[in-house]
Amino acid sequence: MGEIRVDNFSLEDFFSGDIDSYNYSSDPPFTLSDAAPCPSENLDINRYAVVVIYVLVTLLSLVGNSLVMLVILYNRSTCSVTDVYLLNLAIADLFFALTLPVWAASKVNGWIFGSFLCKVFSFLQEITFYSSVLLLACISMDRYLAIVHATSTLIQKRHLVKFVCIAMWFLSLVLSLPIFILRTTVKANPSTVVCYEDIGNNTSKWRVVLRILPQTYGFLLPLLIMLFCYGFTLRTLFKAHMGQKHRAMRVIFAVVLVFLLCWLPYNIVLFTDTLMRTKLIKETCERQNEINKALEATEILGFLHSCLNPIIYAFIGQKFRHGLLKIMANYGLVSKEFLAKEGRPSFVGSSSANTSTTL
Repeated sequence: MGEIRVDNFSLEDFFSGDIDSYNYSSDPPFTLSDAAPCPSENLDINRYAVVVIYVLVTLLSLVGNSLVMLVILYNRSTCSVTDVYLLNLAIADLFFALTLPVWAASKVNGWIFGSFLCKVFSFLQEITFYSSVLLLACISMDRYLAIVHATSTLIQKRHLVKFVCIAMWFLSLVLSLPIFILRTTVKANPSTVVCYEDIGNNTSKWRVVLRILPQTYGFLLPLLIMLFCYGFTLRTLFKAHMGQKHRAMRVIFAVVLVFLLCWLPYNIVLFTDTLMRTKLIKETCERQNEINKALEATEILGFLHSCLNPIIYAFIGQKFRHGLLKIMANYGLVSKEFLAKEGRPSFVGSSSANTSTTL
């Protein structure tokens, strides 16, 4: 591939220095400006710490999401609308986490897997990211319809909710196409190759476009949907005399709180970086380096969300705990007496027999 030049500098100029200066998310750390690039900082300790965190998140996600899938599929004859969403959510989070070891390896050695796999892994990560967040919004709407309106709608019917999930996956695929088209391998320096967007001379314009998509459809819009749906759901639960309402509220609070804690910091830093790239705030080397560090740290926090979802949506809920214990009892891992002592979960009544309000 020929050398790509932007604003009188080549990409090698911008990536000169330690490979640690490169962020393997969809955004590079350097602002492509007319000024000389800022000197990179040595981040050897951070690099290996990030690799360890990526691997731990992958392992936790693998275990947690696999258990969620196991419980749902084992009890598929009685699975609810929410269970269908949770199954798809677990699949999305699992595949998202499975891409992390590849990026971890790239932190150490640069991108050694070729241009095609650069596109494939970037595309897969984007699809699963969007799918995960959009499915969270779907779950909030499902809870809203089941609890607030208590009416049987198309989205609450188990045999039709599959089409909603397919639509979310398809929308995620469409939103991820720019990454698939633009991602390729680029030389960071004479000895190191990175997986990066080739966006030619319109760097600032395309960078803003590439950020608007995930920040709008991958954070802001799903967050607004969740806040609206869960806000009215909580109000209904407060007014209703339901034996399980406190447990349901705890799960709902955990859903919104963890989503905010994981993704709000990253999106704030990313928005700040966008303002700096578009010259709306002053660009300095010190500010640039601070934003680069913050992007990497908050991105890790966002990745952590993929292994927290099973805890929030599954293991806090009675239904999944009972389902897991039932499987363990059938294989002799726990006693039948212990299973009987735990008892079957009780659910808040809803309009549909296939829909429970406790996750």
